[in-house]
Amino acid sequence: MTWSQMQPLLEQASWETLIMVGWSTLIAVVAGLPLGVLLVLSDRGGLLQNVVVNKVIGQIVNIGRSMPFIILMVALMSFTRWITGTTIGSEAAIVPLAIGGIPFFARLVETAVREVDGGLVEAVQAMGGNTWTIVRKVLVPEALPSLIASTTTTIIALIGYSAMAGTVGGGGLGDLAVRYGYQRFDTGLMWVTVALLAVVISLIQFAGDYAARYLHRRGGRGGGAPGLRLLKAKEPAAADVSKVA
Repeated sequence: MTWSQMQPLLEQASWETLIMVGWSTLIAVVAGLPLGVLLVLSDRGGLLQNVVVNKVIGQIVNIGRSMPFIILMVALMSFTRWITGTTIGSEAAIVPLAIGGIPFFARLVETAVREVDGGLVEAVQAMGGNTWTIVRKVLVPEALPSLIASTTTTIIALIGYSAMAGTVGGGGLGDLAVRYGYQRFDTGLMWVTVALLAVVISLIQFAGDYAARYLHRRGGRGGGAPGLRLLKAKEPAAADVSKVA
């Protein structure tokens, strides 16, 4: 197959992959971010400690993460048909991609938020801040570089999932590689597809790493609460003065 024949196929498949990964990433981030924060808040010693809720949410997330994506797609076919009216095509693939991405991203969010300095949380509590203020002003801003890195990891994982979705008619670059590279023995197009995926993933990783490093350099963890860090630094000195007095 010549390049002039490959080009329209690659453009269409790339557009389908972009739609699938873009929408599924958006849904995964919107749903996974509060879920991951809730896992931290409801844990032992958390601001909203509730062991039962934490265990239930944790088990749901664990089940979602442990299920192979190809099996998840098959298991969700009835639900996908109910949502989109079909089980074939890019729109249908968004449903299992998003559901598979939510628990994946939620665990990454949990890890990122746990790394936030507990002293900052205590400082906000001492100033009368409520849980929502702590989440909005401390936990999310301070964890932002890690959250950017987590989003990058999620996008790359969903690109891999979208390639698997192509094996069951989900469209995209994975479907193109299977139909032409495997079923029609066109290894040239298959390797071009693989190279394109490698370039796309490399660019996404580079952009995510750059954004995370930029935010980290701009102000510590996330640059979101420099005043709180200053307050925390002054607390020991204030305590020493009171002892001398």
